[in-house]
Amino acid sequence: MSRFHNKVVIVTGAGSGIGAETARRFAGEGAHVVLVARTRADLEKVAHDCGPHCLVHPADVGDEDAVETMIAATLDRYDRIDVLVNNAGTVVQGDLTEIKTSDYRRIMATLVDGTFFCIRAALPYLVRTKGCIINTDSVSGLAGDWGMSVYNLAKGGIANFTRALALDCGAKGVRVNAVAPTLTRTPLTRDVFDHPDMLDKFRDRIALGRPGEPAEVAAVIAFLASEDAGFVTGVVLPVDGGLMASNGQPRQA
Repeated sequence: MSRFHNKVVIVTGAGSGIGAETARRFAGEGAHVVLVARTRADLEKVAHDCGPHCLVHPADVGDEDAVETMIAATLDRYDRIDVLVNNAGTVVQGDLTEIKTSDYRRIMATLVDGTFFCIRAALPYLVRTKGCIINTDSVSGLAGDWGMSVYNLAKGGIANFTRALALDCGAKGVRVNAVAPTLTRTPLTRDVFDHPDMLDKFRDRIALGRPGEPAEVAAVIAFLASEDAGFVTGVVLPVDGGLMASNGQPRQA
């Protein structure tokens, strides 16, 4: 398939996990992909898989100036932006009273500030191309989790930001959607996969009986960016194997 032939797609958090698979998916469908993450070495590995039609641009999306520079570099290379995938992420766990202010600032900078900065900088160019935005949210943005209050705060904000921007941007021809994965096999979730008992608890609450894979989330992101989803906006789409359908309840024996 070449649904994105010569389209320019920015993917943040592209060094690993969902972001890396998303970059590979778009490149495989003909897009020019701008790979954004903090670590150049990680991006270079993904770029090797994406072929010659990509731009490696290390940046911290929580830094407003770095985001502006990244957008300028994209325009300098390609002169357009068609799709923005806000996928950069991190996680903070623990009791609220024990979470350090520095950790709180870090997660808000990456998840909330980064999404805001990237959209604000890219939006004028997305309006020109009638492009679209896909944010990586989480089922944690749609319901609460034990010991994840700050993460829930950030992801809940992204969910409602997605809906609000869809209203503001619709008349401009720009669609705004989000994916909301459940437990997915990425470097951020390594601790869960290293503990069989914890992993079994997740499996018992997911209708399909297993966690997700990054490529499965990437496929949904690509769908939302495609013309097949041309009448879809303001959606926060769970990619969760049926977790939300069960309200997180374990399967019956």
